[in-house]
Amino acid sequence: MGLISERLNRIAPSPTVSIADMALNMKAAGRKVIGLAAGEPDFDTPQHIKDAANAAMKAGKTKYTQVDGIPELKQAICRKFARENNVSCTADMITVSTGGKQVLFNALMASLNPSDEVIIPTPYWVSFAGIVEICEAKPVFVKGSGANPMKISAEDLEAAITPNSKWLILNSPSNPGGVGYDADDLMAFAAVMRRHPQLHLISDDIYEHLVYDDFKFATMATIAPDLQDRILTVNGVSKSYCMTGWRIGYGSGPVPLIKAMAKVQSQSTSSPNSMAQYAAIAALDGPLDFMAENRAAFARRRQLVCEALNNIDGIDCPLPDGAFYVYPSIAKLIGKKRPDGKIIESDSDFVSYLLEAGEVAVVPGVAFGLSPYFRISYAAADDVLADAMQRIAKVTASLS
Repeated sequence: MGLISERLNRIAPSPTVSIADMALNMKAAGRKVIGLAAGEPDFDTPQHIKDAANAAMKAGKTKYTQVDGIPELKQAICRKFARENNVSCTADMITVSTGGKQVLFNALMASLNPSDEVIIPTPYWVSFAGIVEICEAKPVFVKGSGANPMKISAEDLEAAITPNSKWLILNSPSNPGGVGYDADDLMAFAAVMRRHPQLHLISDDIYEHLVYDDFKFATMATIAPDLQDRILTVNGVSKSYCMTGWRIGYGSGPVPLIKAMAKVQSQSTSSPNSMAQYAAIAALDGPLDFMAENRAAFARRRQLVCEALNNIDGIDCPLPDGAFYVYPSIAKLIGKKRPDGKIIESDSDFVSYLLEAGEVAVVPGVAFGLSPYFRISYAAADDVLADAMQRIAKVTASLS
């Protein structure tokens, strides 16, 4: 009998983390690698948030807290939902965890049985499927059947539902594609959910504030309040508030689920970081003017990257609605030959060649369940992105 469980052997490590680690190791060895694999804003945490953490430390608020969040933070989260989403909730409907990923993990661990199915639109954030598999349930992947393969319709959703369907995970705007589902889309999904009472929704809203052009963010708890007891809304302070390392995520859902999630958390990490919780209160209740500046920078970078990629023969890059990723297709590069004679047979081959020959780290589409694509995070400085685009163009031009 081996030491490692069969459960763990069935899943792969996070590809985004693996590639980011490879890029860091190459940098440590003296290679001038541009890392565009990690989803992390390059902006610093706003000063008023850091000041709140310092004040908490000075006040001695450095002890264990309630297992799933301090009451003051839960009240701030309720205020946020009321103010920004027109969603009414109470503190017993709120959970706070060590990042949004733990909220998702707790929810799926608390609710899934081996026979259950979780519907996941492709392309999907890499951890969605991995967590479902850890829970020994079945991920059901759904590709858009319309003009945009990265966006599913209500008809696509309905076709994927079975008696064993327990959750739909909907990330909008999405990682990796930046695809947004607007109020009309969500109303159509809500109609499907009403026909299938066994189906619940995890609404991953982590990129809520990072939307561009005319896209208007919407969330299901706002659109369909009658379904609120079947919705877990997941959010956090990492992306929009530039607080990735603070590790605070939160969720709002039906009380029985929230209590079950707290039970899971009590046997894993227990309470989130105490000082970071007070910093999160300052983030949620504080000024948001910095977001407009950051969003303008992201919008500019999105334009820079999309234009540069679409000018490269063989790469097609749709303009995303939100988040800070692009997900270009390289279907026209499959079958082309490298200078050393090796054939580009997959997006993994292209990404490996790009890292080897161009010293640019990106993530292959196979990691997100939709190939042949790759993901670039444009949460990097403009000059770094411009340099990366030139390298990608040079590497692509070397293919024949």
